[in-house]
Amino acid sequence: MKVSDEFGKCRYCGIELVDWDCVYKCDKKNISYVFESLKHEYFRHYMWHVEIDQHAVNYAHRKGKAGIRTTAEKKIREHIAIPNPPYDGRQTPREGSGNPICYAQHATATCCRKCLEYWHGISSDRTLTEQEIAYFTELIVRYINERLPFLTENGEKVPPIRSK
Repeated sequence: MKVSDEFGKCRYCGIELVDWDCVYKCDKKNISYVFESLKHEYFRHYMWHVEIDQHAVNYAHRKGKAGIRTTAEKKIREHIAIPNPPYDGRQTPREGSGNPICYAQHATATCCRKCLEYWHGISSDRTLTEQEIAYFTELIVRYINERLPFLTENGEKVPPIRSK
């Protein structure tokens, strides 16, 4: 977490754990490094390890990898691609939302413009480029593929969870 002007340093020991120049490139070749860097922040680390709720797992089963990719790109375009979105910081629900894309957005810092600015170096006062939208979609998809590796490409029928 950011403390005054000491951007990106550990609050306790002061060590710089992230190569920000590498992270800010938004290059698909660096995604493995970006994932490891994100895990250094307490909240992102939590989102990488929290159990994904059953509604979200079922949603992912129904959508499949192709449907997840399409939906992730749509969410980025509608909620964070625009400059200074209304309700910034509140547009992506946290865990328990029934949507694995929300988990992925928080884990990859693609949940709001504030997180995009901090983690990806993209100012909140401009529209995202097509290249950036593709990169952030890829981050989300790779997170879901890592956390839910059993998904089929085109989805499958999953019965709804019935309340007792």
